[in-house]
Amino acid sequence: MKTIISPLKITEFIRQARRKGKKVGFVPTMGYLHDGHLALVKSAKRDNDVIVMSIFVNPTQFGPKEDYAKYPRDFKRDAHLAKKEGVDVIFYPTAKDMYLANHSTYVTVENLSNNLCGRSRPGHFRGVATVVAKLFNIIPADSAYFGQKDAQQAFIIKRMARDLNIPINVKIVPTVREKDGLAMSSRNVYLNKSQRREGATLFRSLSLAKRLIRQGERNSSKIIKAVRDFINRNNFARIDYISIVNTDTLRDIKKLKGQVLIAIAAYFGKTRLIDNVILKVR
Repeated sequence: MKTIISPLKITEFIRQARRKGKKVGFVPTMGYLHDGHLALVKSAKRDNDVIVMSIFVNPTQFGPKEDYAKYPRDFKRDAHLAKKEGVDVIFYPTAKDMYLANHSTYVTVENLSNNLCGRSRPGHFRGVATVVAKLFNIIPADSAYFGQKDAQQAFIIKRMARDLNIPINVKIVPTVREKDGLAMSSRNVYLNKSQRREGATLFRSLSLAKRLIRQGERNSSKIIKAVRDFINRNNFARIDYISIVNTDTLRDIKKLKGQVLIAIAAYFGKTRLIDNVILKVR
């Protein structure tokens, strides 16, 4: 497995592979890998000949009071896991490699960025869209793989690639969970034992929402109330939002119909967790 730091060198590596007729799969990450990231690699390996992973903690998607400096980093551990899973090359740039002096160009995906996490993390998705657009330019792969846990991010990236005519297939891979249902996340390491236990109630509350829908409930406010009440009864989380949105617009809907996203964000201590389910409702 290679590690490449230079954007120019990784671009040339990809071009050589594609000139040889090889399909390239790209897995963007911020490192501190877990089984969710490795599931993306597994999906990429099924479709492609060469697997590229980026490890870059992107400063532009963190707010001034967020955890950029403390975000978990362990490249040696990540490289071991990536190699074991079959990654061919890791792109491991520095912030100076990715953002040259006087960087002044940013990408904003309007409308899709305004709701859900965009409400409480202003500027976050501008940073995400910008760095992913840069990565798609630097790594001209055939397909890129993102996890459903970050559903809003995945939908924004799909729209960005479509709108900017970036010739890459953006694929969304189902969320990988712990045995108790907690969605895997690099930020889970911040949780103490009780918070870790309470965090699993997010998935259980989403399961409650799915049951209500299967039983015929279509009123979003009633489903949201039931989810909120369930979370409040079972832990001390501070709920950021519970929303039900249309997956095309990411706008809140009153009556469920078509493909919908039920999304939750909540704080357990200082750690913000997100989770969601995507359902087709008739």
